[in-house]
Amino acid sequence: MNREEAVVVTFSNFKGGTGKTTNCTMMAHALSEQGYKVLLCDKDPQANATTLYMKTKLANENGLHSVEVIELEKTLMAAVREADLSSIVTNIKPNLDLLPSYRDFTHYTDFLADTFSNKKERVSYFAELLKPLKSEYDFIFIDTPPTISIFTDAALYASDFFVLVLQTQEWSLSGAEVFVDYFNELSEEYQLPLDVIGVLPVIMKKGAITDLATLENANKLFGEENMFKNVITHMERLKRYNITGILNEDMHDRRVHEVYTAVANEFIARLSSELTPAKQGVED
Repeated sequence: MNREEAVVVTFSNFKGGTGKTTNCTMMAHALSEQGYKVLLCDKDPQANATTLYMKTKLANENGLHSVEVIELEKTLMAAVREADLSSIVTNIKPNLDLLPSYRDFTHYTDFLADTFSNKKERVSYFAELLKPLKSEYDFIFIDTPPTISIFTDAALYASDFFVLVLQTQEWSLSGAEVFVDYFNELSEEYQLPLDVIGVLPVIMKKGAITDLATLENANKLFGEENMFKNVITHMERLKRYNITGILNEDMHDRRVHEVYTAVANEFIARLSSELTPAKQGVED
């Protein structure tokens, strides 16, 4: 892709526990391994992406598998208050940087309310903060909390595209449907040039009737052309990364990376298609 600035992509679903953060972080990692320069912004006050990446940083630099929480000198909330996100850009590994979050990011809503009287100014502020960083990266990924809130509004306002992460269970499908309706309303309200790259399915149990039924319903609801052909199946090794950071030490690690390399390749192909004049969005 020949672009002068980063493509900004939000990963979301309004149902928690769908694998949103896992897939956002793993796809960013996979793209960085392919030579793309990626910045991941953790806009979730739970800071799970930050914890995973800081442990990955420690494992890459020192070969250590840490169960300790890594302390941050400065958080995303502090950088937002100072209007300078560059001050907290944290290198994780070659081609992969992080804007780290912390539980103090729960004050984000209050800060915006105290600083701006206009709703659009509050929603658009984060997009303005990201602008100076966009020329430094190929991609900026934003991980959001699973809520209808200013956190998600601001992330979508700042984005060019979004990926909808769908776990194959009915509540996740309902959350995804609510998200699409909300996205369409937000897009109309602010006239956002925002489109979907695709719906990424996360299958909990391969071959299970309920999973297959949910996947079939998703195909009908969102359109088969909008569904990623590569799907993520339940892998125990991904849970281990929450403790060790992302590793590549044995056959189980390599299997995980093969899966996400395939997903990242499809992501690039879908994005290349979306950047052409003919685009297909998720239907209302």
